[in-house]
Amino acid sequence: MDIRADVIQAIHSQYQRPDGPVSTPCFVVFEGKVLQNLERTADACGGVKRLMPHVKTHRAPWIVQLLLAQGVEAFKCATPAEVEMVLAAGAKCVTWAYPAVSPANLTRFLSYARKYRNARLTGLVDSDRGLGVWKAQLGAEDTNVDLRVDLDPGMGRTGAPISSVALDLASAVNEFARFAGWHVYDGHIKGDREARQRQVSNIAERVSDLQTSLRASGVESDVVAGGSYTFNLWPRELTRYVSPGSWTYSSSQHDVELADLGWKPAAFVLTTVVSVHTGTATLDAGSKAISPDKPMSERFRWPGKIISMSEEHTVVEADDLKVGDSLFLMPRHTCTTAYLYDNALVKTSAGPWERRQQLGSKR
Repeated sequence: MDIRADVIQAIHSQYQRPDGPVSTPCFVVFEGKVLQNLERTADACGGVKRLMPHVKTHRAPWIVQLLLAQGVEAFKCATPAEVEMVLAAGAKCVTWAYPAVSPANLTRFLSYARKYRNARLTGLVDSDRGLGVWKAQLGAEDTNVDLRVDLDPGMGRTGAPISSVALDLASAVNEFARFAGWHVYDGHIKGDREARQRQVSNIAERVSDLQTSLRASGVESDVVAGGSYTFNLWPRELTRYVSPGSWTYSSSQHDVELADLGWKPAAFVLTTVVSVHTGTATLDAGSKAISPDKPMSERFRWPGKIISMSEEHTVVEADDLKVGDSLFLMPRHTCTTAYLYDNALVKTSAGPWERRQQLGSKR
């Protein structure tokens, strides 16, 4: 059998295809695999109570409810729409992990805090200017809102320097009676586990020094840190929460680069072969169905060449497919692929298939 057929058959032997006719392209999620991935993630970091999963990777209220039922208590969000979604799903501890300075965005965020007063909401600041915007918006009634100081561990995207600059900002937030602690996202750290551990240990030591300095002035703090490549490497005595996200669905990247974690792919794009030519096949999943934010050759796992991708179609190298064949495509970046869909066809852990809603591109 041709190696390409072997690869395709291996996927379909492990993952049941939906019952009956399904309009394609379609985002398909396996709930049982999500639960398995949660178990492996909690084991890797020291328990489910230590997790603050990032919901940007799935944007699905039913997954938030699933995690709450499994003991997850805290969630991290990227956008105001995600904050609203998580609160509506029943979460009581929500961090908006972005140092927002837009008054309009803060107005939305605070409207959710005022609607869900039994929840604790946390925002981020990384500058005096950002803190000033929060001060202008927060009222005396917003007793369920606090702030973390975002630190730059070397990624160069957001965050105050891990220095006296961060200490001064933390002191200013504390004087405002809103200081919750530190936030560190180290998404730039890659490589083998030993190399990642060295980098995390160096950053953790510097963050610990900040905590020691604050403690000397009578201010206690905790830390939210890490991403998919580092969450299990941060010292447990330092970090209250760790924040992996991609574990939810895994991907054709993480099941290889983070194979030691045992994450299983849990989400695919179901596509149909609509045309075949000598040595190629055309699929009905293009850039509107599978995220185009990676190089063409890496957008999904394929044993041959991905030749071209338009909005509605992708041409792949293949000589063993027939018109009408249905295939699961495993995205390289499942997080941004989930963003393209406002619903998913879910293989429930109880057995039946169900349509379930998610945010899609709503911000």
